Amino acid sequence: MKQDEQKELTKAEEQVMQAVWKVGQGFANEVVAAVEADVAYNTVLTVVRTLEQKGYVGHETFNRANRYYPLVTREEYMQRVLGGIASRFFGSSPRALVSFLVDKKEVSLEDLEAITKGIENRES
Repeated sequence: MKQDEQKELTKAEEQVMQAVWKVGQGFANEVVAAVEADVAYNTVLTVVRTLEQKGYVGHETFNRANRYYPLVTREEYMQRVLGGIASRFFGSSPRALVSFLVDKKEVSLEDLEAITKGIENRES
């Protein structure tokens, strides 16, 4: 399944996906242990199976145990989510998105200056 065809994640799916990214490659008990909230083992495995169906997680089988791993990086997912927000709410304009965040005081002018310096440093 192509990345742009992947379905969006629910809050619970994002929570489990965060655990999969944290673990990198891990068996079910490792993924469950990495979930930030107190969620039942079977619930986490159900969500992992859903993530597999959506194309976010894969697995390898060793004897009868599955080792899970991400098929999508955190950065790819963040880019997709932010791109979707920019597209749906800001006419695909990063400038409009950043202006909104500044207007709502989610990003300070000091933050913008630091970001600008970081960009300038990358370009030189």
